[in-house]
Amino acid sequence: MDTDYFQHKGIHFASIIYSEERLKYLENEFQVQDDDVYIVTFPKSGTNWMIEILSLLKTNGDPTWCNSVPIWLRSPWFETLEGQSQIKDVTPPRVLTSHLPFHIFAKSFFTSKAKIIYIMRNPKDILVSLFHFSKMLCLYKDPESFQEFFEDFLQGNVLYSSWFDHVKGWMQMKNNKNFFYITYEELHQDLRGSVPKMCEFLGKEINEAQLDLVVNNASFKAMKHNKMSNYSLLPKDFLDQTKGSFMRKGITGDWKNHFTVAQNEYFDRFYQEKMKDLNFTFFWEEM
Repeated sequence: MDTDYFQHKGIHFASIIYSEERLKYLENEFQVQDDDVYIVTFPKSGTNWMIEILSLLKTNGDPTWCNSVPIWLRSPWFETLEGQSQIKDVTPPRVLTSHLPFHIFAKSFFTSKAKIIYIMRNPKDILVSLFHFSKMLCLYKDPESFQEFFEDFLQGNVLYSSWFDHVKGWMQMKNNKNFFYITYEELHQDLRGSVPKMCEFLGKEINEAQLDLVVNNASFKAMKHNKMSNYSLLPKDFLDQTKGSFMRKGITGDWKNHFTVAQNEYFDRFYQEKMKDLNFTFFWEEM
């Protein structure tokens, strides 16, 4: 499955679902609402997991909405052409989803009271997840080998370009009161402890029973078996799940099953050079 890419302000996009016109409109004209919440990620960082969590918080843990409405309609993709048509049907307060980098995000956000939840993940695991995902989704160029994709990822020759630049761009916001960041690893290690932190950020109150419902219904097992959340409703020519599962493993550290010793050492050197000026310790580094 191959697609055409184009560049907008240094970032790779797939022409099948994005357009230059739409991206310019979003940056300069789209009106962010004060009660909006934006889930922002680099691809394969736990985006859909966060959509599920926030969907469940919206219903106090009741899974009925999650079990009856496709995940992409509950939180439309902010920058896609399809998402543009879906946003108008979202009942405020809106939860919208985006992979956009900091430098081309909607300018109206930065003068609003809207909030962003930014999820990060160990880039080694992202690389592995994206490698498998690229074989399934028509937006991606099908990689010929893991080594080829490894090199493309490090050089930013993938959709949304450089993970390193994406993270460094958005982490400029880390001290802003309307910006909340968390890692996939934190969610995986302690989802029950992470949800109340998000609730505090969102100004949402839930009791213990409701928290139990959110945690149970946002589990990997629950999402994998929910056709509204596992993307099984998408047509095969868009997402071919005969070539893999959208809900593949839902674990941390899978890179260890794919990286050679040489690849790991090279990645670490590259990572240290790219991230040396950020002055921030990530959860996966502590692990």
